Amino acid sequence: MKSPRAFVKSPKAYVWFAGTVLLLALPFYLDRFWLQAGLFAMAAAIGAIGINLLTGATGQLSMGHAFFLAVGAYSYCALAGDNGEENGHSLIGLGLPTWLAAVLAVLVAGAAGGLFSPIAGRLRGAYLGIATLALIFIGQHVLFNAHDLTGGFNGRTVPTLSLFGIDFDDSETVIAAVPFQSTEKLWYVALLALVGCGLFARGVLRGRPGRAMNAIRDHRIAAGVMGVPVARYRAAVFVLSSMYAGLAGVLIALVFQRTVPEYFGVILSLEFLAMIVIGGLGTVAGAVVGAAFVSLLPQILTHYSDTLPLVSAPGTGGVSPGEASRYLYGAAVVAVVLFLPGGLTRLITSRKTPQE
Repeated sequence: MKSPRAFVKSPKAYVWFAGTVLLLALPFYLDRFWLQAGLFAMAAAIGAIGINLLTGATGQLSMGHAFFLAVGAYSYCALAGDNGEENGHSLIGLGLPTWLAAVLAVLVAGAAGGLFSPIAGRLRGAYLGIATLALIFIGQHVLFNAHDLTGGFNGRTVPTLSLFGIDFDDSETVIAAVPFQSTEKLWYVALLALVGCGLFARGVLRGRPGRAMNAIRDHRIAAGVMGVPVARYRAAVFVLSSMYAGLAGVLIALVFQRTVPEYFGVILSLEFLAMIVIGGLGTVAGAVVGAAFVSLLPQILTHYSDTLPLVSAPGTGGVSPGEASRYLYGAAVVAVVLFLPGGLTRLITSRKTPQE
């Protein structure tokens, strides 16, 4: 006789299969607006997985996640771009192949996290949060004033990704008699990156590193007594989280096609914290669900602002979609903390197997 757990596995497998087929088919049916919203949600999900490894699984509060997204985005632009004039600034660019620039941008973000990791390994809680908050102010100062590298206030254009001979721009690419444009092509790159990052993080959380991270989160002193190198694990997870953020920054830059310093501020870091709280701390699924909720909400409010009460289009007065979305997911954070500590994923996984 099969155990109750065996019966649960089969429906879950069907759900994952149906979800995969749906995501693969969406570019054939959705228009450009919704594809861009979905691309942004997938990029945000990658960044949310990274901060969930740090904050949700290891218990390290980080307020500087947006800084590492900016490092990834601008590193890609500088490595893949060419020297030239833009908005009155002489921009620096190495002109590397774009796929190589994307990989190196992730490594640069990891290196930036490595420079900060000695501090991350020794601080915890609010102290680490304040220290990482300083990264945001340093980053904003550099982004606005290093004109040759970042383009200043107006930012710089993002070079088009080229992979396996395919240019991910608006030029039409025909594959199997089906035309693909930039959003459709980027969709599958982002989906592949999200699946890879999610599986890797899931493996980390389910293995020995994940158990050590949870032990550090639950009781730091006890973890050290059991032989867990607490400072080393904290530093390593901080570097890994920075690399996830760097990849998310590269994808966001490719979707927006322009990097703007103002975007990578404190609000973005707070949004990532809201993602993992709403979705569920310490789980990959929670990061993905929370990222979809927080990132898609303003897009939906913007798209339907003409028909929604109290919400007006940007620049027309009243409550803008961006402000309304912050009110809503702020209320969602309070509701989750009070009534659903495990996040939205708890609604799915809260079923208890019968006791034999």
